[in-house]
Amino acid sequence: MHGRPRKPLNPEGIEDKHSIQKSNELRDLQSQLLRNHHNKIYTTEALKLSSKLLAINPEFNTAWNYRKLFVQHNLNSSQANQDLIKSILDQELEIVEIALTRNCKSYGAWYHRKWILNKGLSSLDHEFRLLDKFLKADPRNFHAWNYRRFVAALKNVPEEDELKYTTEMIDLNFSNYSAWHNRCAILSYLLVQKAQGFDSKEKVLGEEYEFVHNAIFTDPDDQSGWFYYFWLLDQTITPDAPVLVSSWPVHSSDLILSLDGRLDGCILSPCTTYCTNKGYFPFILYFSENVEGVNSSSVNIKYMFMKNEDISWEPLSTTNARYAKAWVAYLKFPDERNHSLKAYPVEVTVGHSQGIMSYSRSNYKFPSQFSFTVRIDEGDCKEVGREEFVWLDDRFSDEATLEDLNPMLSFDRLLIGQANNTETSDWQMETIVSQIDLFRKLNDKIGKLALARLLIAHDAMMSYDSSSTHKKVNTEEVLKLFTNLMKLDPSRSRYYKDQHSLIAIEQALLKLFSQREYSDMKVCLYYRDSNARYEDSLCVGLNNYSLSRIGSFEYLLWVRVLDLKYNELQSIEGLEALQLLSCLNLSHNKFRSLTALEPLRLLRSLRVLDISYNEIGLHSIDTSRYLYSSRLSDTIVTICENDVIEETDCPETVLFFKGLQLIQLDIEGNAFSNEKFRGLLVKSLPKLKLLDGEDVN
Repeated sequence: MHGRPRKPLNPEGIEDKHSIQKSNELRDLQSQLLRNHHNKIYTTEALKLSSKLLAINPEFNTAWNYRKLFVQHNLNSSQANQDLIKSILDQELEIVEIALTRNCKSYGAWYHRKWILNKGLSSLDHEFRLLDKFLKADPRNFHAWNYRRFVAALKNVPEEDELKYTTEMIDLNFSNYSAWHNRCAILSYLLVQKAQGFDSKEKVLGEEYEFVHNAIFTDPDDQSGWFYYFWLLDQTITPDAPVLVSSWPVHSSDLILSLDGRLDGCILSPCTTYCTNKGYFPFILYFSENVEGVNSSSVNIKYMFMKNEDISWEPLSTTNARYAKAWVAYLKFPDERNHSLKAYPVEVTVGHSQGIMSYSRSNYKFPSQFSFTVRIDEGDCKEVGREEFVWLDDRFSDEATLEDLNPMLSFDRLLIGQANNTETSDWQMETIVSQIDLFRKLNDKIGKLALARLLIAHDAMMSYDSSSTHKKVNTEEVLKLFTNLMKLDPSRSRYYKDQHSLIAIEQALLKLFSQREYSDMKVCLYYRDSNARYEDSLCVGLNNYSLSRIGSFEYLLWVRVLDLKYNELQSIEGLEALQLLSCLNLSHNKFRSLTALEPLRLLRSLRVLDISYNEIGLHSIDTSRYLYSSRLSDTIVTICENDVIEETDCPETVLFFKGLQLIQLDIEGNAFSNEKFRGLLVKSLPKLKLLDGEDVN
């Protein structure tokens, strides 16, 4: 790590007698410590044994836990003797120092030292001297930097002094990743607190740009300064608070509800219809960033059929995190069936009281008010057509009128531009423009990446101005930059391809909204099949475009049919926001596991799913489950049918499909597609009628 090569192992793989003896000694020490730990033996001899063990192997975390119990045991029996307590704690600091000399990046050792210092009886000045020693040996030791922040907070060292220290360390070596990172943490705190001298974001960030430019242009290939530069760019363009960017139903819409659960679309204005037999419809709010605190206190809904305090909000997230961009509440259908054509108003106020907050602890501060109406319609829905949904390109139409699209455009990102003051927007735009001019001079891969991000930021800033709605003047240049980066830097081509895909999708959707031809991607609007139950369903077709990632979900909350076949997708993160989605085609992609498809479990309206010809089941290890948390279990589960309990060794598969309400499913072309598995699916999906095009008996 950090350019320090590992010592090579014995090329012959032969251990000498001395190594064998040391290994045996270490095993004996570990066995003795575990016995002492289990039997709660806290003698002087036991303490010496743990000290000897940690001096050899600081990574044996059980030994650190044992010492904590040992210390607590002695402190509880010696509370009146402060000198003895201090002596015990000093002894612990000494053994930690010995262990850190052995391995200066031992997590257990640094955590143990923090635990001792929190007792409040140790010298903090000594800790700073120790840190100087470790940072002199390795200026990029992030453990030492984290510990320095901890000690500085205990001693109440001014953040301004610590900022000066990072400047000194960067001046000594601008390739110090940890110093740049520490600078980010300190400046973030000072800017949020609006400390003296840091109340003007424009002034502070302007000085920081000049500071980091010295590092970047001295050695453009060194990435440490670039990381800090991209952090500065985020600070410049990211709004100071989360913003509500989209909703469904949209403002001023007239939502027609049908209790005929057999239908997924109606002839009347498909953009504002919803059919279900559940007796409720989703109300979705989509924010510019992940937020918490969306509830009946922060969102007020006036609707005659429900009390606001009875409305429950849920974050649409595949993890158990309480933060999400998309939040949903379910509102009841009007219950006055004898007044089917009467429109009932729904009035919504968001952010009228504090509570909505981003992960960075920024409060939502742009209160919004909008309204729509709902009414029951019982006579205008079509008769049920053919059950099977046919994924043929000629069934999708891209014909659209402004009347069709207006409901989708009534809620957009312009809210943020209206809320920001002109002075702030001016300095942000001036900064971005000056940075673009500067980085056009660099022709290396990192410079091209910086230019691409700057151009994206410039387009975002331009879109905040209502006079330039949906104009993305830099899109073509950004796409070319990412295409070029894929060739220049193959090791990171996946990242560049993801970014290219996100920009391309946004461009295609804006083409649909503006009805202008400036995208090579065809976006559909309607599914046309007079014999099918999904006739006139709103759809988006983005198939066969080599997409590796999808996004722009704030523009897609109205979508009922989504065709993504023949792409290179490995993840559908964010798709859980599309609560109206009924039909989804993910065939011929690169999905490696069901974990990657977990957002589907949150789509209550999903009835048709095609995941055929992927790589599911082909790989013995699902690496994505270790990168992203999953609710799917690893234990054996049972399936009950007609009082017969069958145990299966495919728990993840069963649990995944068991929560879906599918009537049509295609799975052929995957490694897990066999007769036994198909039998499990039939038991797990009681409403399933078609499996790989065949009737389910």
